[in-house]
Amino acid sequence: MRYDLVIFDNDGVLVDSEPISNRLLAGFLTELGHPTSYEDSLRDYMGGAMHRVHDLVMERTGRRLPDDFDEVFHQRVFAAFERELEPVPGVVGVLEKLAGDEVAYCVASSGSHERIGVGHRRTGLDRWFEDERIFSSQDVGRGKPAPDLFLYAAARMGVAPERCAVVEDSPLGVQAAVAAGMDVYGFTAMTPAEKLAGATRLFADMGELADLLRG
Repeated sequence: MRYDLVIFDNDGVLVDSEPISNRLLAGFLTELGHPTSYEDSLRDYMGGAMHRVHDLVMERTGRRLPDDFDEVFHQRVFAAFERELEPVPGVVGVLEKLAGDEVAYCVASSGSHERIGVGHRRTGLDRWFEDERIFSSQDVGRGKPAPDLFLYAAARMGVAPERCAVVEDSPLGVQAAVAAGMDVYGFTAMTPAEKLAGATRLFADMGELADLLRG
């Protein structure tokens, strides 16, 4: 393996949550008087932390979202996760190969620790990710596209940035990984390849990833 640490994004890379959460986010924003389509939500918010939603709405409309916006949104998302969420096809096989090769891995997500935990328990991925392998934008001052989260995860895992590979499916995540000085593998299952053009490599099938990482 050419890397000492593989850092996974969570939503859309480990768990197939992006369709669920962006459908609900678009609906909730529209309900609050900020018309947003599913495609708008993917374009503007996919891969970002919740503060990005607040910042963009404020910037575009001059209006703040309700104080309980995050709480209500997460209640809706978690309820939907319990009904619908599945692991990304092929990702368990990737984790098995990394473990078999004794390559360190972790998750670094814009989502909260609670969101990561709910998704992993629902999908069974919690057996692969102990608490010390889980990092959230809650742990740092700035979320993606800033490099802070990836640099924090690498430091906590004791690996230099240049020895890390990041697996991402959003433009914001690719930007963050590049800014952190890490190789980044862009997963194009949901995101058009041209939007992940800054990635080191692009791939569309999670089953291909382990061989790509081996170089």
